[in-house]
Parts: sequence; structure tokens; C-alpha cells
Amino acid sequence: MKIKDTNLNWTLNVVARVVVGLVFIFSSFVKGVDPMGTSFKITEYLTAWTFFGMSFDWLVPLATFMAMVLIVVEFTTGVMLLFGTFRRTSAWVLVLMMLFFTATTLFDAITNEVTDCGCFGDAIKLTNWQTFWKNIALDIPTVWIFLTRDLRRKQRFERDMLITIFAIVAMVLFGLYNINNEPCIDFRSWKVGNQMIDMDENAQVKSYVTYVNKETGERDEFLSEELVKRMEDPAWEEQWEWESSRVEDPHEIKADGFSMLDMDMNDHAKELIGSEDYLLIATIHHLDKVNEDGLDGLEDAAEWAEEHGVQMVVLTSALPEDVQSFLYHNGLDNLDFYFADVTAIETMARSNPGFLLLKGGKVLGKWHYRHADDIEDFILR
Repeated sequence: MKIKDTNLNWTLNVVARVVVGLVFIFSSFVKGVDPMGTSFKITEYLTAWTFFGMSFDWLVPLATFMAMVLIVVEFTTGVMLLFGTFRRTSAWVLVLMMLFFTATTLFDAITNEVTDCGCFGDAIKLTNWQTFWKNIALDIPTVWIFLTRDLRRKQRFERDMLITIFAIVAMVLFGLYNINNEPCIDFRSWKVGNQMIDMDENAQVKSYVTYVNKETGERDEFLSEELVKRMEDPAWEEQWEWESSRVEDPHEIKADGFSMLDMDMNDHAKELIGSEDYLLIATIHHLDKVNEDGLDGLEDAAEWAEEHGVQMVVLTSALPEDVQSFLYHNGLDNLDFYFADVTAIETMARSNPGFLLLKGGKVLGKWHYRHADDIEDFILR
């Protein structure tokens, strides 16, 4: 299909490239901030999906590499679109990526095997259907970019190559930095400075109810105490029907599904996270993947905690006997340990192990195991 080279068609091409390019750059940036989070998401896909009876578990060891490839390709494509670089190549790459993304998110929306695609990392959470329709919206300018890829195309090989190489190198370096450190921008609940539990003893538990208007579909959420007043009006009761309810407990930890279980499956999360004393948590989401540098980090952290009288605990998803053996053989058997879901631990810290310092329910510091010696620079007040 030949598109005429008119000012309108060219303007629409530029607008489409800018819009899609910026979306791709933003999407890849928030994933590049946290490549390990993208790696965990890819692992979730690989373990959840099967294709004609074939599983993809064998690709799990390559998840981090695949995450970096995805991030770099997406970022580079966005930059190429924005600057009009190698327009034929970028148009083809864009079409192939959008075909893959659209098909993937449609399958997700139908099956719900993976509840969050992670397309915007932890920065923006979308439902599977919202993600699918977002991709459908992007497909429209994508088709136009592809159809008009030859309009006013100029040979600028040196310029285009320079921009493309710069984009690739910049995102590779940025991604590697965030792999070897905790993410430079933390979009997760356990961000430094966040108050993970309300310490106000007078804070009240609040119950909310949601009602839906039978005619308009309008939803209204309000405190349950208001329900009695509203139901005094017979007309209101006829027009509205109950949909759901929720409880907002200010004393609950502000991380969904978080727990710190002991050997007897008793949850100590509230008492530990809400302690007025300093608490150093060493998170180990995969015990069998702790390397020598990770062990050195654990030893440095334990030494600092003992020296300053700070309670240090290990939080892991491993089996009790494996944890006991690990701590004993590494001279750390004086540490208490607790258990949590692997996803909850990965959300706290990406490094394995990672370290979080809390007091009064507030996250005061977070360190990658490569920088465990930096804990010594933290000044206790």
C-alpha cells in the first residue's frame, strides 16, 4: 500500500513516532531501573506458560539476560522512533514487538495465568485487560508508522548509527548498574523512607462498603457507618445494591501478603517491623544462589549489628533445615530466621542477600550485598 507524501501524512507520521517512541522509552526506563524485577516477571511467565504441552522452565536461567535484551531493544526502538533513526528497520522492529506484546497480553487477559504483565515495572500497575487495550491503542499509530516508513526518508547512516549505538550502550550500562545495586529509583512498598506500619496506637480500623447503582452502574464507596443512614431512604435501597467491602487496618503492614513466620508458623511481622528498636533484616529469596560476595556481605552486616547492639534477623523462603545448615556452616547460627513468600522477599530487596534497616516501622536504609560495608556509615540516632 503506497501512502502519498503529503504534509498531513508526514505530520501524522512524526506525531505517531513521537507518541509511540516516548511510551517505549518510558516503559523501558522504568524496567531498566529494576532489571531484576523484569527478570522475576519473565521467570513468572516461563514457569506459568505451556505451549502445546511444552514448558519453558529450561529458559529460567536466562531470565536476567532476556530481561536486559527486552529492555535494551525496547529503549533503542523508542529512541530510533523519536529521532527518526533507521526508519525502515525501526518500523519493522516496532511491528514485530507490538504483535508479540498484543498477542501476549491478550492471552494473559483471557487466561489470567500471570496477573500483572510488568510492562511498566512497578511504576504503574495495570490489569491484564487494561494492558491489552493499551497495546491496541498503540497498534493504531504503529500501523501508520509502518505504512509511512518511506516518507521523506533520507540517508543519514553516520548520524543514525551514532544515535543507535549511544542508546544501546546507555541502556546496557544503566541496566547493569541497577543489577549490581538496588534500583536507583524504588517504586516498591519497601522504599527507603516509607512507613510500613502505623505506630499511632489511637488510629482506628475503618470498614468500607461499595454499592453499585442498578441503573447507571455508578459505584460509590463509603464508610460502613454511613450505611445505616443511607438505608433509611427506601428509594436509595431500591436503586443501589451491595458489591464489596474492605477493612482498612492502620496497624497492618503496608505490603500485601507479608509475613515473618517462625518454625511453628507463628507470624512475628507486626512485632518485629513495628519495634521501636533498630532491626536489620537480611533478605535471602534464593538460598542456593548466595555467592561468595553475598556471604561476605552477610558477615559484614552481622558484625556491624553485633557491634552496635542491633537485632539482625534472616528472612528467607528456604526450608528450615536448609536455613539452619546454611547459617551453621557460615558461622551465622546466632541469627534468628523467619520465613516469607519468595515474591514478598524479592519485593523487599532485589539483591540476594539484601539488607533493610528499620525502626518504628520506618525503612531507614537498604543495601545491596555488594555494598554491605556501607551499613557501617549509617549513623544510629
